[in-house]
Parts: sequence; C-alpha cells; structure tokens
Amino acid sequence: MQVKYGVRTSGETLSLNFTTRISPFYDDITIDVRRGVRQGDTVSPKLFTATFEYVMRTLEWDNMGVRVDGRLLHHLRFADDIVLITPSISQAERMLADFDDACIKIGLQLNLTKTMFMRNGWVPDAPFLLTGTNISECPSYVYLGREVNMMNELGRRKRVAWGAYKSIEDLVKKTKNIRLRAHLFNTTAFKGLPP
Repeated sequence: MQVKYGVRTSGETLSLNFTTRISPFYDDITIDVRRGVRQGDTVSPKLFTATFEYVMRTLEWDNMGVRVDGRLLHHLRFADDIVLITPSISQAERMLADFDDACIKIGLQLNLTKTMFMRNGWVPDAPFLLTGTNISECPSYVYLGREVNMMNELGRRKRVAWGAYKSIEDLVKKTKNIRLRAHLFNTTAFKGLPP
C-alpha cells in the first residue's frame, strides 16, 4: 500500500510561541518564530524525515508485517513515500488507521485520493476502508522511480538477466574453465537483475 499525506487544513490559524537563538559574532540574538519552514528550504526534508521517524516510533507494529529473513517488515519509507506491507487486508486497515491517527496528532492528514493498495493473488478480494472511505486498489505503482506490480515483475527480471547473459553467451561457450564461466555468468547475468 502506498500512503500519501497532506497538511491538515482548517479555518483556524495555529499560533505557536517558539523562539530560536543565533550567535553571530558572539552576540546572542533571540528570534521569534512565527511561521514554519517553507517548502524547498534546506532543512525541510530533514525536519520531515525526523517527524516521520517520530511518528513511526509511536506506532505499535511489532507483531505486524511480513517476515523477511527472520524479521517482520511492516513499512518502507523514503521522505514522503511510505509503503505499508501486510499479509492481509484487515491488518492493512488497522495499520493505516493507526498511521492516520498518529499523523492527525502532529497536524498531518492522509490524502486518501492518492492512498492506494495493491495485493497479490494470496490475499482474498475484499474492500479496504479507512474511516468509511474506500481505498482504491491499483495494479501497479511507481515507488522511488521503479514500477512495482504483482504480474510482470518476475518476467521482467528474467528478461533483463537473459539479455545480459546473451551479450556474453559466445564467450562463455568458448571458455573451458568452469570457475571462469561461473564468474562471467554471475558478474553479468546477476548484475542485470535489479533488486
């Protein structure tokens, strides 16, 4: 499931009483902070990442997710792109509701028009709801510049690997040394397999 967020908007103005202190030339100057950090500011992504790290640490997801190499993996996160990983729709609904509640507490709101889910063939077809809103299912999505889908990924990886192998196939057939053949295969065909 891919989750998008948006800033909660209300008719009220949020007044904050924050100050910061700078010391140019050993003179302390106190500055009232009246606004947040603007989008595009160099500190903005760092604050956003720190904020989401805080949100994720407040969630009690220790027994949720999918087991990978002996550990439970329940989400992938890079800046504002978050993917929740679950074995069932019911667990995904619970995790998304928990995440939504945690976001609301810090003033963020999920953008439900951009929030989608994807399931594989082992997950039964069922509606996916968050606070009565239907979350749409998608056959694929782009995460960090890569298309993620359930149907063509394995076939695409095999084609890439065989294409890489075909470029050295004649050389491998002429080589008598088995170790060298294996090394050529591993360094060419396996390098063609994206993670």
